[in-house]
Amino acid sequence: METDCNNDREKFEFQEIFSKKAVKLRSVYIHTFFYAIGLIIYLLKEYYGVSLNFFPIKYLNSVVMVIWTSVFLVSVIDLFASYKIFDEEWEERKMKSLLDKKVKKQKWE
Repeated sequence: METDCNNDREKFEFQEIFSKKAVKLRSVYIHTFFYAIGLIIYLLKEYYGVSLNFFPIKYLNSVVMVIWTSVFLVSVIDLFASYKIFDEEWEERKMKSLLDKKVKKQKWE
């Protein structure tokens, strides 16, 4: 017999996991936006000869772009690979097993 408390706890823990995923996805979208802006500025500076010599932009060179691209790709691959490997079914099974362990540990008198 499951109580409403257990169902509420499961819902709360699922919401917590999905909110973490939403935050992670949001951060990747923000990173993508800034990466696209940086890439556009880099291309304008290097290939079209636009003189952008103010503080942060003048240090945007090939080395910085290679490092930034690597970090960007790793973060995107990490996010989407974790979605593929650890999908919703895996999370549900894991959450149920954790909840079952907690319920077994509780001693009712």
